[in-house]
Amino acid sequence: MAETAIGGGGQRQHPDGRVELDPAAGRLPANGFTNDDLRPVPVERRTWTTYNFLALWVGMAHNIPSWTLASGLVALGMDWKQAVLTIAVANLVVLVPMLLNGHVGTKYGIPFPVFARAAFGLRGANLPALLRAAVACAWFGIQTWIGGEGIFLLAGKLLGSSWSTAAQFGGYPWTQWLSFLLFWLLEMAIIARGMDTLRRFENWAAPFVIVGALALLVWMTVKAGGFGPLLDQPSQLGWGREFWKVFFPALMGMIGFWSTLALNIPDFTRFGGSQRAQIRGQALGLPTTMTLFALLSVLVTSGSQAVYGEPVWDPIELAAKMENPAGLLFALLTVLVATLSVNIAANVVSPAYDLANLLPRLIDFRTGALITGVVGIAIFPWKLISDPHVYIFTWLGVVGGMLGTVAGVLIADYWVLRGTRLRLAELYRPGGAYWYAGGWNWRGVLALLVGAVLAVGGSHGGPFPADGLLPALEPLADYGWAVGFAAAFGLYLLLCALPGGRPAGTDGAEEGRR
Repeated sequence: MAETAIGGGGQRQHPDGRVELDPAAGRLPANGFTNDDLRPVPVERRTWTTYNFLALWVGMAHNIPSWTLASGLVALGMDWKQAVLTIAVANLVVLVPMLLNGHVGTKYGIPFPVFARAAFGLRGANLPALLRAAVACAWFGIQTWIGGEGIFLLAGKLLGSSWSTAAQFGGYPWTQWLSFLLFWLLEMAIIARGMDTLRRFENWAAPFVIVGALALLVWMTVKAGGFGPLLDQPSQLGWGREFWKVFFPALMGMIGFWSTLALNIPDFTRFGGSQRAQIRGQALGLPTTMTLFALLSVLVTSGSQAVYGEPVWDPIELAAKMENPAGLLFALLTVLVATLSVNIAANVVSPAYDLANLLPRLIDFRTGALITGVVGIAIFPWKLISDPHVYIFTWLGVVGGMLGTVAGVLIADYWVLRGTRLRLAELYRPGGAYWYAGGWNWRGVLALLVGAVLAVGGSHGGPFPADGLLPALEPLADYGWAVGFAAAFGLYLLLCALPGGRPAGTDGAEEGRR
């Protein structure tokens, strides 16, 4: 491919707009902000196609928490149509920041924490990176517990009651703890082999999980003699005021479900073969898959209501009702693959890079992944998903509000102020364009903190006071992600418009534009 050298700074731009470091300028100097996992991916190694991104999203979307999203909304009073609509709208909304932030990964080959250095400073980037890492560690614990639970329940059907009724330790049978540990070890073994192994795993996991989910639908439809009565149940909320009071906080919760990936999507798009590949792959993979998966969960659960007299939303519990050993084994394998595909991609890759960014000389990608795994064991994830009010409003809502502020700052900085232009080598150089004041850009930090207070300060219910942490902000709590994003986006631009506030490197004089 022909190359076009651009504006010094040791970088060059290809005709398709992708930028890489110029080999003639030499290797990035070894310092406290560089290691092999954080360096820009050379263009020849950016090979992911539309199918790779599509498979990534199919593999991540087809998981147990995604399956049960609709059940949480139905438990809040929606009918199945309202639940599926809410999930569809939320994923169309979150796709926008996903694509905007994904652009920088494909163009410059950099991961999320390095991208954040442009807006927050080389040291300040650790603030949003560690916030994202903390959320990922919690999600990792949730998904690992679910995967271990799947092994425990389905293995109990195959091995007999002695497995399920084993002596308890810490409130659970020791066999369930063993299942949890086995699933954890399997995850660590896959991620230790690196991102290329993850790509190959997702390529075959995606179609396998689709087949497994459709097989569950066929089995339940045949057993029920149709799709069941859940589809005929009216909404308890109607379509008036009561529905909208639930819809908006639920929408923010559904957005919060993938607001994590909307930040660290450059961790994956940095391997993109083109902008078209990452845009098409994500647009085809995220909203369509999440919506269809929600519809599939409703159809299967409706059938379970007809067969068992009550809706069974948990696919693990439903699969455990199978009597055929071959069917049980297939269900167990499907649960394992589905949970592995989302947990490794969504909840290990990001903190691995984020922790490497904190101490590049001591922590590489594999060490960061191992730390994530250890933290995931130390979390009590089952408490988060036991109550839909806590799960949707408290956990997903607060997480979405906090991470929405980071997305607002990043998009304002990269798209509005910089017009997608970055000085690539400077992202790794202390004292350079992105050093600001001692490595911190106070404008980005202040916009993040103010946005976070506005987004989650009014959180109420569950573990929070009934009238909100900050009662004056209680009316904003139901719109956390949107409030956090808009507040941080607007405040950052306002601060940068003040005299002397425009960040370095936003004049474009030294940089090419694509």
